[in-house]
Parts: sequence; C-alpha cells; structure tokens
Amino acid sequence: MRTGSPPDVLVLGGGLMGLVTAWRAAQRGLRVTVADPEPGGGAARVAAGMLAPVTELHHGEERLLALNLASARRYPEFTRELEEASGRRIGYRACGALAVAFDADDRAQLREVHALQQRCGLDAEWLSGRECRRLEPMLAPSVRAGVRVDGDHQADPRRLGAALLAACERAGVVFHRAAAARLSVSGDRAAGAVLGDGTALSAGQTVLATGSWSGRLDGVPDGVLPPVRPVKGQVLRLRVPRAAAPFLSRTVRAVVRGAPVYLVPRADGELVVGATSEELGWDTTVTAGGVYELLRDARALVPGITELPLTEAQAGLRPGSPDNAPLLGPTALPGLHLATGHHRNGVLLTPVTGDVLGEALETGELPDAARPFSPRRFATPAAPGGAAPQTPHSEERPA
Repeated sequence: MRTGSPPDVLVLGGGLMGLVTAWRAAQRGLRVTVADPEPGGGAARVAAGMLAPVTELHHGEERLLALNLASARRYPEFTRELEEASGRRIGYRACGALAVAFDADDRAQLREVHALQQRCGLDAEWLSGRECRRLEPMLAPSVRAGVRVDGDHQADPRRLGAALLAACERAGVVFHRAAAARLSVSGDRAAGAVLGDGTALSAGQTVLATGSWSGRLDGVPDGVLPPVRPVKGQVLRLRVPRAAAPFLSRTVRAVVRGAPVYLVPRADGELVVGATSEELGWDTTVTAGGVYELLRDARALVPGITELPLTEAQAGLRPGSPDNAPLLGPTALPGLHLATGHHRNGVLLTPVTGDVLGEALETGELPDAARPFSPRRFATPAAPGGAAPQTPHSEERPA
C-alpha cells in the first residue's frame, strides 16, 4: 500500500528525539511524517528527566560536556516556546542538584569528580556533610560530604513527550501508527521506509530515531547501521503525601557503596528513584533485586523514604553508543540522518537535538557544535550498499 504525495522528511521513531526533530523540521517549512506505533512513548516513559550536565560529568566524556551545557542553556527558552506551541506544561524546574557521598570511599570518588568539574570550569561547590543536611534536612546523618550544583535542573519526560506530540500535531506533522520494518534505498540513497503494516512511505530525507532499536532496522547498509545497544534501567516512582512536610527540594544523587542512585522530586509530589544500569540486551523485566537495591540505597541516603507509597516500578532501555555520545545528522548514505545514541542524556539533549537535526534537514549542513557527534565517526568502508542485519521479528519490536 502506498500513500499520496511524499513528505520532505520521514522520521522513524516517535520518542523525544523523533518528535523534537519532526517539530523543528515542520517549523522550518518542511512537510514531515512520523512513523511510530505509540508516539510520545519510548524511553521517555521511564526516564527521570535530570538536566544534569555537571553532576552527570564522567571521566572521558569531556567532549560531550560542551553539547550538554549548550542544550541545558537552551532549556528555559525551549520550555517557553514548546509550552506555548503545545498548550501543555513540561514540568521544567530550575531546582538545582546535590551530589553526596555516603562513606569514605564514596567521598574520595566524589572528590575526584569535583576536581574534574573544577578543571572544566564548572560551577560546583564542595560542602561538608553538615552543610548538605542544612540544605536537605531529610538526608541521613551518615552523609559525609557533597557537591552543590545550582545549574542542574529537571523536566518531566512524560509531560515533555506529550507536549512535543501536541506541538507536532499543531504544526501539521502527519503520523502513521506503525513501526518501521525496512529502510527503502534507491540508487544508493535513502528513499523512505516500509512499515510493519505494509505501508510504503517515500520521502526526500529519512531520520532514524528509534532509540535502542536504531541499530536493528533492516535495509540499512552495514557501514551505516548505527552501533547502538540497549542499556537497561529500572526506575521507581513514589508519592509524597500532600499533607507531609517538604521531602526534598532538589535532585539528590550519590554513589552508595559503589552503586549510583538518584532521587528526583517533582513539583506534584512524585519522587523518582533510579536507576540501575544493566547490560542485559533487550530484557525489560522489573526484578525484585533491582527494586530492592534502589530502595536500599535510597533509604541509606534518605531514611524517611520507607514511609512513602511505592506507586510504580518500570524498566526501560537507554540507547547507548560506543562513546556514550549521540549520533546526530547525515550519515554516509545520502538522504539518511540519525538522531539516536543519547544514552543517559536524552532528555537533556532534546533541545539541541531538535536544533541540530532541523538545520541539517533544511540546509544539509551539520552545525559546528555537533560535528564531533556526526554518525560518520563510526562509519566503515562497507557503506553504502552493503547488506544489513536481519530485522527482529515483530514481537521483538518496541510496542
């Protein structure tokens, strides 16, 4: 089955990256179609929404820092524009963050991270355990030290996805509620895709933004297929009763006896606790062990958490890349762009991803700030024209 007039842009995937790409492309006057069985879903349904370029800084990821900071700076204006365009709130909070250490070993590790933050010129203040508890009285007496970062904020990924979906619909983006089954290639150029329901969609340009599944699309030449893998994360949601005293005023994160944990308080009383990081392929099972470990470590930091109702436990798949950085823009196959591989930083990088892909789709050029994250850094001599790995069976695809 074929559709009528082909769009300028076909976006495969309706998660945050696909929707922000579609919205920005439509704003630039391009005719856009999105293919996804449940747009607005994906990894965003599980993510905590930390906008944390400073407290998420890891050794070896300094190159990614500039992109993360640029996207964080965009968030206030991005929020204003998106909320106006969609008529929906996205739960953006300029609340700051506090990274704390639980014991001597964790304190030494936090010292190393703080030294890295200082070398990178970031605004991060070292605090004693007593100063941490002054900021957040619910913290355990055993907290030894902390780093205060007032510039790390948060957004609600579920609200963000709903707002992007509404903004796309208002901007005239067309949606096909089906997953991509195969990329169409004609004359060594991407020409659209065939969907799981048999619909063949042609397009001038195609964007692959299917998160962890981006590396499994049939029809993509071997040298172009993105090296993206699923990284499982289990996340809990609890509820702070309205009548209770303020629980936490900002995001609190820590490494507790070597295990990372974070607590993200929402303005509506929800408290998000996460997240495990598990290299288990496509498994999205919520396990008793994962729930136990998150609650155990969260309780070590904030003992009062045991009194809160547990409202939800979920597991999702982050799209990880070999260098933990995203793949953005044109590939070695003409007409095919990528917006995937964001790993821990998908919500944070939503504004800059939309800007980068919007410009690349309109002008064919990748902005300077995004050049280090071109998909071509992973290209192999097989591209284009090689055979691609087989697509997963339909039951293995994201719902």
